[in-house]
Amino acid sequence: MAPQYNAETTGSELVAELASQIKGKVILTTGVSPKSLGAEFVQLIAKAEPALLILTGRNTTKSQQTAEAIAKAHPNVKTRVLKLDLGSLASAREAAAEVNSWQDVPHIDVLVNNAGIMAVPFALTADGYESQYATNHLGHFLFTNLIVDKLLKNNEPRLVSVSSDAHRFSAVRFDDNDFHGGENYNKWIAYGQAKTANMLMALSFAEKLGRKGLVAVSLHPGVIGTNLGDFVDWTGGDVALLNAVDKTLGNREAWEDGLKWKTHDQGVATHVFGAFHPSLKEHNGAYLQDAHVADPWTETVKAWGTSHVEAERLWKLSEKQVGQEFTYN
Repeated sequence: MAPQYNAETTGSELVAELASQIKGKVILTTGVSPKSLGAEFVQLIAKAEPALLILTGRNTTKSQQTAEAIAKAHPNVKTRVLKLDLGSLASAREAAAEVNSWQDVPHIDVLVNNAGIMAVPFALTADGYESQYATNHLGHFLFTNLIVDKLLKNNEPRLVSVSSDAHRFSAVRFDDNDFHGGENYNKWIAYGQAKTANMLMALSFAEKLGRKGLVAVSLHPGVIGTNLGDFVDWTGGDVALLNAVDKTLGNREAWEDGLKWKTHDQGVATHVFGAFHPSLKEHNGAYLQDAHVADPWTETVKAWGTSHVEAERLWKLSEKQVGQEFTYN
């Protein structure tokens, strides 16, 4: 049974505690630009001497800055930068092909799908999909499936999908995925749909590949001031819109008692817990928050994010959208 962690637990504490689980591992993390949770996560776990940190991002210059920060603090830790634009299916395929071509990296121990965008204005990707759904879910879905064989080549593969308690805003909109081409777009409902998709994808991988040893979990990191919120007006209309969605859905309004902000170190605690804690072998497919398995009786865990039926429906829809089927026996 895992120790009782809470919202105050820091990533630094967990890295110290789980150092033996981190040492010598190959870890691929998406979304590692400076000041992001991804950057905080990889810089913290570098202290425990992983064998290789693969750093992906749309902007390789920013990913390289994070790699340089790691090299300066931990010169013995190897890093490798990989270009991956999750808003492009072509880029996801190219990045996966590159990873699969690396003969000197025969396996990956942990894949942390951390990258994402939040509450951005409506846009369609070049592939024709709503940008939050495409970037947060579809790109990760395709990339993960294309490199999953490298994950399965080690004894204890782990997949972490960074979601959010914002999944409460929406189930997956199977019949109106793109909001009628933006006609009825709400940036928070779109974000909620994408975050629900992150939960369901982890659940599907746990179901499909758990018997091969893969442990897949999703998580809510908390509320942290990062570059993820660059498109959000936290003092004006965006907050009113967020509260209006909660009110319409009958949720407790997030701002009613004031948001409980976390530091960056606290914000990646659940990343570290999800990626390395051995207790999660007994909780495959789980949704985590505050470095523990979230309790649907007392915490925000919507049934549409933990439904096996919804997970399979999303898997089939995603296969259709990326134009490729992924079947695991």
